[in-house]
Amino acid sequence: MKLIRAVACCWLAVVLLCGFARSQDRYRAERFLGIPAKERPLAPLARPEGFAEHIVGGKLVLSLDDSIRLAMTNNTDIRVDEVAVDVAENNIHRQHQLFDPIVTGGFNDQRVKSQTSSQLQGAQILNTLSQTTQFGYGQTFATGTNLQTTFQANKFSTNSGFQTLNPSYATSWQFVVTQPLLKNFGTFANKAPLYVAQRNYKQNEATFKAEVSNVLLQVITQYWSVVLSHQAYEVQKKSYDEAQTSYERDKKALSLGALPPLDIYRSESEVAARRVGLIQAEYAVKQAEDQFRQVIGADRDTTINALDIQLTEKLEPGEQLRRIDIGTAMTIAMANRPELEAADQQLASDAISLRLAHNNLRPDLELSGIYAPSGVAGNMYSATVPPVLVSTGGIGDSLSQMLGLKYPTYGGALTLRLPIKNHAAEADLADAKVTQRGDQYRQARTLQQINLEVTNAVHQLEQATLSLEAAKISEDLAQKNLRAEERKYQLGNSTVFFVLDAQTQLAQAEFSVAQAQTQYQTAMAAVDHATGKLLETHYVKLAPRARTK
Repeated sequence: MKLIRAVACCWLAVVLLCGFARSQDRYRAERFLGIPAKERPLAPLARPEGFAEHIVGGKLVLSLDDSIRLAMTNNTDIRVDEVAVDVAENNIHRQHQLFDPIVTGGFNDQRVKSQTSSQLQGAQILNTLSQTTQFGYGQTFATGTNLQTTFQANKFSTNSGFQTLNPSYATSWQFVVTQPLLKNFGTFANKAPLYVAQRNYKQNEATFKAEVSNVLLQVITQYWSVVLSHQAYEVQKKSYDEAQTSYERDKKALSLGALPPLDIYRSESEVAARRVGLIQAEYAVKQAEDQFRQVIGADRDTTINALDIQLTEKLEPGEQLRRIDIGTAMTIAMANRPELEAADQQLASDAISLRLAHNNLRPDLELSGIYAPSGVAGNMYSATVPPVLVSTGGIGDSLSQMLGLKYPTYGGALTLRLPIKNHAAEADLADAKVTQRGDQYRQARTLQQINLEVTNAVHQLEQATLSLEAAKISEDLAQKNLRAEERKYQLGNSTVFFVLDAQTQLAQAEFSVAQAQTQYQTAMAAVDHATGKLLETHYVKLAPRARTK
């Protein structure tokens, strides 16, 4: 009783302390119980990598390949998309839990003292001690076979005079094997969740590859966009300088009386107009560079983000322009687009789910067998009063009997569970069929989208090739026209209006050439992206994973 009162007082003190702590600070109780009041802050993300080696003279000097490598390392979209692959990989590991073995163990010690109400109980105050030790092992195998084995040892002692074995040692080792014969029979039904997880992993890998290709196309497009914006700025600056030169010449002519006073306003207004265009081109460069910094991850570091960008690639393509027909491009796309692989993996997963749904409609018929050898030993007393010790024994004798299989228990059972109506399984089967049909349409939609992308990319390449050829001719003619107008103006056979107009036409022609060159470069990347060859073209290879089998 003293012990009980002491325990009760301690418990009451704990309750009062917790209540007081909660009234003072709601986090103190959590700390008292070992629960942290606040979660630890997340570790900061790693700084962008690889930029230091490209800083030259205070500028970030990059080729196209350099930009691609930096984007593959630092682009946040890629890191976010990679999470889905990691989760799918973890799910494969999770599905192995179906076949994880389970080991159990326990020990129970109990002593009971009680008053007796009959002399047949063998003592005035009955004092018994029971100690039980138990170990178990259970596992389900891929065939659906379930094995459960349990070892149990029990020691029992008492002061009763009528107990012939005192203390007694009872041991048993039980084996139970259960095998499904219809539902969940065979490896497929039991490993189906693992198969689905593996398919989902491959699907996520293909989807991730497609996302990396999209980011790569974005890097290439933004790279050439920055190059074009710089080229446009240079063209605009050249045009502005030419207008300024014409204006200075016209002012000089006006001072000499060789130019009518009203004509000076045309030169002056043209300088102002081209100044506006130069400002717009300057800020177009800034905007293009900011978008480029974002895609390569430079904006994640304020120091790197503040650097000026210098791109080393030239817009001028090689002498041999690329040509490809739609049929050839479509054939390449069918063999390489990762979206098609993702769609195929989804349909394969649907087929597994459909087959598993059929399995769940089967009756549940199980065959089970049990085998349990046992043994009992201890100190044996006679039935006389007082009892006389006849022989001695212990746990070793009991184990010897059990392992010798002298006293086994064995049997078998056949169990059938046949639901009259299984609405849940029927609904699951219907859902599996509907999902499979929907994914077939999604695959068809993906094929349509790829076909459209390939067609548009090939047409874009054809248009860029023809536009580039035409733009070069236009530029050459614009240069000749400007030289002619300047010559006529010097001879007095033309006015400043035609000279300024020729300068504007030349600036437009030079920008058209740069624009056509940019369109050609991006069109080639679009064809590679549409045919699924963009990663290979730029030597980008996804690192293999140490995937869970």
